[in-house]
Amino acid sequence: MSLVNARNKVPEHQRFYQAAYNNHQRLWKINPRSKYYMVPYLALLWGGFAGSVYMGARKVSGHNTWFGQN
Repeated sequence: MSLVNARNKVPEHQRFYQAAYNNHQRLWKINPRSKYYMVPYLALLWGGFAGSVYMGARKVSGHNTWFGQN
């Protein structure tokens, strides 16, 4: 069974993360795949924020839809 005889990679990963963290790199930017996770997350985060501000401003000005006069 490959799970029973699997090599323990935890110490290697721990050294890797601790070395990067000691070099003052943020935890969410250490992993090589972080940019693939952070780009969609930040796009949704700031896109949602921008949409909320846009619609809040339209609601204050009296418009109830995304586009148009009504």
